[in-house]
Parts: sequence; structure tokens; C-alpha cells
Amino acid sequence: MSLAEELAQGVAQSGLTLPSPTQARLLDYLALLQKWNKVYNLTGVRDAPRMVTHHLLDALALAPHVSAATILDVGSGAGVPGIPLALALPAAQVTLLDSSEKKAAFLRQAAIELGIANAEVVCERAESWRPARRFELVISRAFSELPRYVASAGHLVAAGGELAAMKGRFPEAELKQIPRTFRVKRVVALAVPGLRAERHLVVLEPARD
Repeated sequence: MSLAEELAQGVAQSGLTLPSPTQARLLDYLALLQKWNKVYNLTGVRDAPRMVTHHLLDALALAPHVSAATILDVGSGAGVPGIPLALALPAAQVTLLDSSEKKAAFLRQAAIELGIANAEVVCERAESWRPARRFELVISRAFSELPRYVASAGHLVAAGGELAAMKGRFPEAELKQIPRTFRVKRVVALAVPGLRAERHLVVLEPARD
């Protein structure tokens, strides 16, 4: 099965409708990631078929659960989940945040080469960044454990917004340690085509006084 067929099958199994040009741009993103990865070591996943599953389909599994107009990907790294979400949700404005200059350079190049007009890149540390406007959805994958994540990025969530984290197994212990400034809104079990592992989306919201 070709990469294009694997992606198309996974997209269909996820219940998404993505135009063929969008799917082609997603594969172009993987090709660019593979090219840069040889020098910059952006991801430990190097096999292209595994990249489709572990990067593209893993990120796209979030799309049905996202309705925010402004999205911040904290610790974006190689661009997951931010770049796939930006391509799948062109009406949303996506900001890719990473403190590493080399990772930010890759993200900027990817946005330019792929023509992602709704994505911008910021090279700052989450805990010290103070943007002019906060975000409806702040999300991360493998940034840190939930208590530290809340402490580092909670201030970036707009009033009425959500702080979300992609996790593997249900993070019961971490959920018990969340600071009182936030509370659990929902935890969604995600089904990622081709990924034989548990995946969960943890969604928090600012606690009301």
C-alpha cells in the first residue's frame, strides 16, 4: 500500500473528509520532515509509513473534537499536531510555539513550502511568552505531565477556552494533581487507525471561582 493510500484509508476510517490536495500537502509535509530529520533529528520516527500513523493520523484524530478559531500548539517540535490541524482546519488560525531555534526554523520552512497561510511560528518558552491575545484552544503532545503543563501554558488560554493534551493511557495519576486553577472538562478516548496503543485527549478548562 502506498503512503497516499494508507493516508486516504486512515482519513476515511477516522470519519474525516479531506480534499485530495490537502492529503497531498500532508504527504509533502512528511517528505519535508524526513529531509530535515536527517540533519536536525526532529523526530525519532523515521519510517515513512509509521510517520503516517504516528504523526498524521494521530494528529488528525483530534480534528473532529476541535471547533476553536485560534489554536496554539505548545512545544510543537516537528509540527505535531499543529501542522496537520492547520491543513485539515483551514478556517482556524494555528500558532506553532517552540523554544528551539532549529525546530522553529523547520516549522517556518514547512509553513512557507507548504503554503500554510493560517499558521505562524513563534520561538519562545511557553511559561514566559505573553502574546497580545490568548487562544481558544491550547494543545500539546508530549510536552510534559499535566500539572507542569498547566503551570507553563495555562496563562495562554483565553476566557472560556480550553487547555488540551494528547496522552497515551488514561492519565489517572496526573489528573489528580491538576492545580485548582483548572478542572477536567472531558477525557476522550481516541481511535487512531493503524496505531495499536491507547490514545486519549484530555481537555481542561479554567476553574470558575
